[in-house]
Amino acid sequence: QVQLVESGGGLVQAGGSLRLSCAASGRPFSGYAMGWFRQAPGKEREFVAAITWGGSNTDYADSVKGRFTISRDNAENTVYLQMNSLKPEDTAVYYCAAILGLIRVGPRDYDYWGQGTQVTVSS
Repeated sequence: QVQLVESGGGLVQAGGSLRLSCAASGRPFSGYAMGWFRQAPGKEREFVAAITWGGSNTDYADSVKGRFTISRDNAENTVYLQMNSLKPEDTAVYYCAAILGLIRVGPRDYDYWGQGTQVTVSS
């Protein structure tokens, strides 16, 4: 089992920034790609960003390209999501997830999930 714990959410004004963290523990983290997803009230969980184990490949949803950056520190077993130029429509619960192998954008493909952290962007 891989345990994932997100942190860093909060309330921010439009145009502001937040940095989310996802700390992994449990079985060896090696080989796992990591993704960030979000879910707003009444909406399905959607892909935000993902990064391969080595960090050489990343993928982003069109809605966040140029504003969000995913990164990871494997020595610390931690994945980050730097969110800049935040918009009210970014308001959601943000989840990190782990998948063994390649990046996927479908949430059902991921093996492990954190409990989520709330991000609220006020206008």
